[in-house]
Amino acid sequence: MPETGTTETWDYTLYIPNDLRAVTVCRRTLRVILAMHGLTALADTAELLATELVSNAVRHTKGPAAMRVRRSAEGLVWIGAWDTDPEPPEPPVPLERSGEAEEGRGLGLVVACAEYWGWQPSARFGDRGKYVWCELGVA
Repeated sequence: MPETGTTETWDYTLYIPNDLRAVTVCRRTLRVILAMHGLTALADTAELLATELVSNAVRHTKGPAAMRVRRSAEGLVWIGAWDTDPEPPEPPVPLERSGEAEEGRGLGLVVACAEYWGWQPSARFGDRGKYVWCELGVA
């Protein structure tokens, strides 16, 4: 049992193939992780953001991908998607400018719903790539 006044930290990584069905696996896995840690209030928003990040990783690259979810000592929940493309993501389009577009709103949703977001170069599976991530505050 964690001490009073401290925040429990944890870190999960799910490695996935380049397959759009893996987005559903990530979404459901994230929901279970949050439920097991008593964070169901974050589940809907976290699921939306993870879906956007992971689907971008799978759609725009040819290699494997990964979803990483962790909780920091500061109490933030960090959600990241790793892919094999080392190039930065396209700049997000603000939701008010995306209109009824079917595509291209993903990072705009992330910007609108997350406390913070960003990207960083990274490597997994021996391949260069990047993490696109966001953070959610735990209320």
